[in-house]
Amino acid sequence: MVMFSSGGRKDSISFVEETKEFVCNFANFALREAVSKTGMEFPRGVNEMIEAGLDPAPSRLVRPPRVAASPCALECKLLRIVDLRDLDGRTSQRYVVFGQVVGVHIDDRFIKDGRLDTAAMQPIARCGYNDYAVVDKVFPMVRPRLTRSSRESGNRRQGSETPNRLLIPDS
Repeated sequence: MVMFSSGGRKDSISFVEETKEFVCNFANFALREAVSKTGMEFPRGVNEMIEAGLDPAPSRLVRPPRVAASPCALECKLLRIVDLRDLDGRTSQRYVVFGQVVGVHIDDRFIKDGRLDTAAMQPIARCGYNDYAVVDKVFPMVRPRLTRSSRESGNRRQGSETPNRLLIPDS
């Protein structure tokens, strides 16, 4: 499963609603300028991919094309579009699209020992404002498992019989 969000009702939301399909193209450092250009608000009918200088490549299982230069692309079928509402039930003009991955394209240059080499791919992430980050180093970390004794102790802190409590400040 994958999801993406949209601030405002952009063409990407309309196209997904109409076709029930989309492609999630991984953005990397090499594509950063083109990624920025695709965020412009083009008039309906203008091909953002072409305007950004990106070449399309055919998908195998969905109709929308993928970005040929993307190191990884996920072909997806729509599950649901959520129109996010505020606490009073009013639309926020923010949407979240959920899809199921039905096809995967990975550039063979980024496969090492049978696994995706994420750091070599250098994916970028928008951090807010005009700030982005690039992943160029990864590290392994195994998630710990609960032992029987830790399950039996519940949520008590070591050396204390007082359970953790959520504190809500006075308004």
